[in-house]
Amino acid sequence: MSDQPQRTEATLPGGNGQPAKPGLPRRWLLLILVLAFLFVLMPFLFWRATWFGRPLSDEEIARDLADTQHPRKAQHALSQVADRMLSREPGVAASARRWYPQVIALAGSPHAALRTTAAWVMGQDNREAPFHAALLRLLQDTDPMVRRNAALALVRFGDDAGREVIRGLLQPYGEPAPAGGVLRQRLKPGDTVNPGTLLARVEAGGSRVEMRATVPGTLSRWLVSDGANVASGTPVAAIDPSPEEQWEALRALYFIGRAEDLPLVDPLAAGRSDVGDAIRKQAQLTARSIRARFPK
Repeated sequence: MSDQPQRTEATLPGGNGQPAKPGLPRRWLLLILVLAFLFVLMPFLFWRATWFGRPLSDEEIARDLADTQHPRKAQHALSQVADRMLSREPGVAASARRWYPQVIALAGSPHAALRTTAAWVMGQDNREAPFHAALLRLLQDTDPMVRRNAALALVRFGDDAGREVIRGLLQPYGEPAPAGGVLRQRLKPGDTVNPGTLLARVEAGGSRVEMRATVPGTLSRWLVSDGANVASGTPVAAIDPSPEEQWEALRALYFIGRAEDLPLVDPLAAGRSDVGDAIRKQAQLTARSIRARFPK
């Protein structure tokens, strides 16, 4: 018998004498498969939860409209009510009326996003007097996006009460400081912003207050220098309107615009270098409509 220690080697099936390559234990393989599945499942569930196009049943709409703890669900339900209001099937459109009281109630929600969406929904039925009254109240809202949606919705009622708000959609918006203190800028002119984008922070007494955009568009310029002392409510950043808001404003002024609005419309109709073709064409239509109503 040899004095050499004996070696045992696992061989591949088939008996070719070659050592088997070590493999992952089954439990680790299953864990990897489960994790891979979750990596696919979680984004899908998030998308499904936030996609407003997913149909809701009557029971789900009623439940979510009453859900004050999850504004996103209520927004989804509001969008579904609007879809029914716009349906070409008379029965479906009429069925949406059952939720009108809840839509009006959400116009008074403490959540600005819900008030904004409710204003848009109420603009889909321009024969509903309570909607008209609620929209007039929203013109005085503290949030600019709520005021803008309300003003645009009122045009559907043939009401130009929000005309000054709509004019503002064609002009830079002065974003106010949320508190008094030292301004610490975060973005630079030319950056695109949306509601919620962090623009700067205001430092005061050891605390820092975030300054977030309340309107979409492009940061045109800072109205005060970085590190300057600012007072609460003072406009400190100019935000140029987004193309989508310009287009909506021009469509509204097509119906309610006056001669004094032409200085805002004509430069867009002339085709400024920063103006897209759709904006230019709508501006031209709007300018012609205004001049037809208010000839010199």
